Amino acid sequence: MKKISFLFLVIFLAHGLQAQILEPADWSYDVSKSDIKIGDEVELIFKVTIDKDWYVYSSDFDPDLGPMLTEFTFEPNSSYELIGGIIPINPKKKYDPIWEGEVKYFSGIGEFRQKVKIKNNNPIIKGAYSYQVCTDVDGKCINFDDEFSFEGFQNSASAGNNGSSAPLIETKPLQLSATDTPENQEKKASKSMTLKKDNSGFLKSRDSNSPYSLLSFMIIAFLAGLAALLTPCVFPMIPMTVSFFTGKTKDKKHGIRKALTYGLSIILIYTLIGSIVAPFMGAGVANELATHWLPNVLFFLVFVIFALSFFGLFEITLPSSWINKADEKADKGGFAGVFFMAFTLVLVSFSCTGPIVGSILVEAAGGQMLKPILGMFAFSMAFAIPFTLFAIFPEWMNSLPKSGGWLNSVKVVLGFLELAFALKFLSIADQAYHWGILDREIYLAFWIVIFTLMGFYLLGKIRLPNDNAVETTSVPRFVLAIITFTFVIYLIPGMFGAPLKALAGYLPPMFTHDFNLLQTNQRGTISFGADEENLCDPPKYADFLHFPHGIQGYFDYDQALACAKEQQKPVFVDFTGHGCVNCREMEARVWPDPEVLKRLNSDFVMLALYVDDKTDLPESEWYTSNYDNKVKKSIGKQNADLQIRKFNNNAQPFYVIIDPNGELLVEPKSYDLSVENFVSFLDAGKKAFSGIR
Repeated sequence: MKKISFLFLVIFLAHGLQAQILEPADWSYDVSKSDIKIGDEVELIFKVTIDKDWYVYSSDFDPDLGPMLTEFTFEPNSSYELIGGIIPINPKKKYDPIWEGEVKYFSGIGEFRQKVKIKNNNPIIKGAYSYQVCTDVDGKCINFDDEFSFEGFQNSASAGNNGSSAPLIETKPLQLSATDTPENQEKKASKSMTLKKDNSGFLKSRDSNSPYSLLSFMIIAFLAGLAALLTPCVFPMIPMTVSFFTGKTKDKKHGIRKALTYGLSIILIYTLIGSIVAPFMGAGVANELATHWLPNVLFFLVFVIFALSFFGLFEITLPSSWINKADEKADKGGFAGVFFMAFTLVLVSFSCTGPIVGSILVEAAGGQMLKPILGMFAFSMAFAIPFTLFAIFPEWMNSLPKSGGWLNSVKVVLGFLELAFALKFLSIADQAYHWGILDREIYLAFWIVIFTLMGFYLLGKIRLPNDNAVETTSVPRFVLAIITFTFVIYLIPGMFGAPLKALAGYLPPMFTHDFNLLQTNQRGTISFGADEENLCDPPKYADFLHFPHGIQGYFDYDQALACAKEQQKPVFVDFTGHGCVNCREMEARVWPDPEVLKRLNSDFVMLALYVDDKTDLPESEWYTSNYDNKVKKSIGKQNADLQIRKFNNNAQPFYVIIDPNGELLVEPKSYDLSVENFVSFLDAGKKAFSGIR
């Protein structure tokens, strides 16, 4: 018995250590000048210091977009007058694909200012503010609210001779009204965040400006370098390079050193290109590139021009004088000559590699200085290694295929891909500015046509300039055609409303889809329509609060517990928020899985508690929290307070399984895009409930 008690004590302590309340933001207040008199205009300064990897949403973007804006309210008082509204100072901005629009935010340090006019001596300025702080490291969002008070201003008329006393600013401690997940709390001591996973489910951290990590980007750039080798501008250069090295020296070791110098020179040249571009790809520029219509339309046109060049409409070439000068330097021999031989290769192959390099640099416009440098390094590695190896082992030349029309086919296929990906940039501008010219079905129609034409091209049914006649289809072309047409067939159901989750990062959002034969909810996820017999009585607040996928459930804690007692089921509690981006992603990517949805619909009484809902409750339902001694007047504040008091947690998404008496059955769960893990969580909750019945 003692051992069992000790075990429960250990579990309790471990849970207590894990379930700490997070405080990733700290506010301070100041005024623009310390000596005031009646009639002066003064700026109230609100500063927020934000922990690493967290961000606070600003106050100056579309409030209907989704995230919770930072809001300030001022108590009316005859001693001052507000001049204008609250002004955020230089917030960052980005396009958020989950909210499908432009958001503004602060990271590190944020600042808001409010101008007031002083009307009486010793003005008293009080009010409150609310805000949302989120992290992309492990998918948490937390809602906060607090009060502020500026009192005891030093008036110049009564300041004596010094007249410069600083105002007495009363600040109250930051209070929380939302939650965090127990599983990861032990990793957060000293507030340093440990990377866990990203929102796409397969990377280690999410960058909103980039669809893949640096490593993934480098792999794609490396593959692009391999593709560049198979273009008609580059492939014929391989035997020319081999003859250059084998004819210049009889010493094999010396030849190897020159070959290595040649390869390293190629890498150096391309990496220098990335280094020159890198300073222009910083975070400030990247935020503009992510949403502003001009760079995105420009990138769209650049990709289209590259595609037309690959199709054979024209060639993108450098001035011949550049190439001739580099060739003259290469003829001088020595290691300097080897470098200029590499430089000549870069210049001569530009008409084929230029569009590929340009595409990599455009894709690198995501706010990371290293991205263009590493992209060019990876591209040049793939580009340089074959040249270096063939220079060291010239006998390998005998195994190379002969140059021919297949090289131009590679170029044309790359043109089709350039054309398809060009639409991504036009789509970003279209969504950010609500032009409505590239809705989801239009975008898909373009892709279906582009890849269908690419499939027919691979089969030799379409010929473009510089193509040779295809009398027979080679096995590689035939296999690529099969893959292409398979992809087209996968795209077709999207025209009728299929979500096509594998392409979620590239397609416009579901709400832009007009031709939708499937029943979908406002978030763009399929509604399966659960049985309303799962409910005991009509849910409160169901006229404005909803579950995704047609799930039936409750939005009031007591009502859900009462139904759970009647049906003898456990309660699945979803602490969520209207402005919780990772809640939406869990609902879009995990909940629709048949195994998850089956369990949610049949094994639990469903309860969604929105912690950021602003709906005021009747005064008879207000109460004062014993956590922060504040009166909780709204649905959101009461739900957030419940999450903190009962589960010692303040971030969303946060999932809890409890019995009809409100007792915890299993360890709560937070943001996790693993369907298998979520199913295991649900099964564990059901099993624990069965064990106590």
